[in-house]
Amino acid sequence: MVRYNSELIDEIRAANNIVDVIGSAVKLKRSGANYFGLCPFHNEKTGSFCVNPDRQTYHCFGCDKGGNVISFVMDYENYSFPEAVKYLADRAGIILPEKEETAEEKEAASFRSRIMECLKQAAVFYYHRLYSPEGKHGLDYLKGRGLTDETIKSFGLGYSGKGFDQAVSYLRSKGFDDKVIQAAGLCNISEKHGMTDRFFNRVMFPIMDINSRVIGFGGRVMGEGEPKYLNSPETQVFDKSRNMYGLNIARRSRKPYRIVCEGYMDVISMHQAGFTEAVASLGTAFTSGHASLLRRYTKDVRLTYDSDGAGQKAAMRAIPICRSASLSTKVVHLDPYKDPDEFIKALGSDEFEKRVKDAENSFFFVLSYIERSFDMSDPGERTAFQNEAAGRLASIDDELERDNYISAVAAKYAIREDALRRAVASVPAEKTSVGIPDEKGISTQSQARKNKDDGAEKAQKLLITWMTDDKEIFDAVRQYISVEDFSEGMIREIAAMIYEGYEKGNMSTADIMTRFAMEDRSDEASAVINKKLYAVDTSADREKALTDLVIRVKKASLDRKRNADDGIDPLKKAKEEKQALTELKKIRIKI
Repeated sequence: MVRYNSELIDEIRAANNIVDVIGSAVKLKRSGANYFGLCPFHNEKTGSFCVNPDRQTYHCFGCDKGGNVISFVMDYENYSFPEAVKYLADRAGIILPEKEETAEEKEAASFRSRIMECLKQAAVFYYHRLYSPEGKHGLDYLKGRGLTDETIKSFGLGYSGKGFDQAVSYLRSKGFDDKVIQAAGLCNISEKHGMTDRFFNRVMFPIMDINSRVIGFGGRVMGEGEPKYLNSPETQVFDKSRNMYGLNIARRSRKPYRIVCEGYMDVISMHQAGFTEAVASLGTAFTSGHASLLRRYTKDVRLTYDSDGAGQKAAMRAIPICRSASLSTKVVHLDPYKDPDEFIKALGSDEFEKRVKDAENSFFFVLSYIERSFDMSDPGERTAFQNEAAGRLASIDDELERDNYISAVAAKYAIREDALRRAVASVPAEKTSVGIPDEKGISTQSQARKNKDDGAEKAQKLLITWMTDDKEIFDAVRQYISVEDFSEGMIREIAAMIYEGYEKGNMSTADIMTRFAMEDRSDEASAVINKKLYAVDTSADREKALTDLVIRVKKASLDRKRNADDGIDPLKKAKEEKQALTELKKIRIKI
């Protein structure tokens, strides 16, 4: 990973005003000293996303996302820390120093480049093989699926051949050594046969990254053979959970949404029919990595999974993943056809466009899916379904959104709205998550809602927030509270940075957030530093509130020391605690 010194990072951060950077992506409105807007990282109707120009930080009080300008670019653009720094440096016109690579780094970069070139040459080999006499079987298959030569060329489709080492021999003739061919995932190795082609008698689908560079392949067997589809293994350049088939083209679509489907042929058929916004995961279930990748290009996803049981279950699994990534999700119904390819061939592009436009709200899709597991004519089972629906409704954090869905669900399923509201209100907190459905479609509640801060931890976070806001408060608090009085972990880490920063005369909340952005922990740190402070009317009330906080933090610290197995004589500990409790009563914060 490229590393820049802290002075340069601070210069880049200071040159990019956080209000300007975030304001280019989020509509912000000034309110007092801060700016507020709708959070870009989760669905909300009221603006809980706060940008603090003095601190040069942001924090969402709805989902706890937060950090500084670097971490915002990392989250919003799905960039790594070095990529975000480079983006902001370019934006500010700051030239980054050329990184002096070590011999090992140069060798690794050269080897990776050879892998990429090897994959590119393999794609050329497969493409030409498709149009050779040996490839006629594969070409007939693709033409039989309705693909044009233009589409075949656009996606670089090919054929692997029936020889056991044709691709390996070709790549060797192009100067690639066996280590590179193996690292590219293009071969199998055994004691009996040595190095042989990974792909045998298959139509080949080159997999490209967003910059249209070949990083792997998928292959569909011609005739009998298992597996039906075979993908490249994960390599230095191919991570199937963070790449999507067709995204190199779909990312340029001007449509406000992206269509997610299951397979290569679905994507290709849709692109040929004009739906160039279509993408697919690569032989794996839809993951949070895929959702994060899509979020760079859209906030609206339309799922077009197969209409069979497996496809419907895949949609059920994808919906909560999309929601957790703040992607609005709808489900396109393809019945009576199995997949988009069949649908478009049978009814045409115009009818498919209508289905995409009329896609079903994902929440109601989930309820419809779950409903199939219940006999709605039986009062007991109908009640069980309604309780399941109440649990789903309770999982919606936004109050207005939840209110609207309660009304809509009550109307759709002929439930008395007041009864449904009471059922939703009575759902235990630990059952308000939208989990992955089991075989019957019932939620397993696999993710419990985040636990609320206990009183002691909340007090520490409030105290830290106050101290970062005002040095005068820090000076008053430090007379009674040391770094060791904060809980171990991130809270104590941040406290130590605050104390050190003030002692050195350069305390900066934005600098603290840079440290945690480098470790991809800015959200967690922001939740510590940005506890919501409520208005205090008078100076006396402020001093009382701070005094109460300091006492709570100190008392919790004493409790931890009392319970610690530190080898100190219990009688001695009890005596020290008694003295400390006496001192607590004397604490008075004056500012």
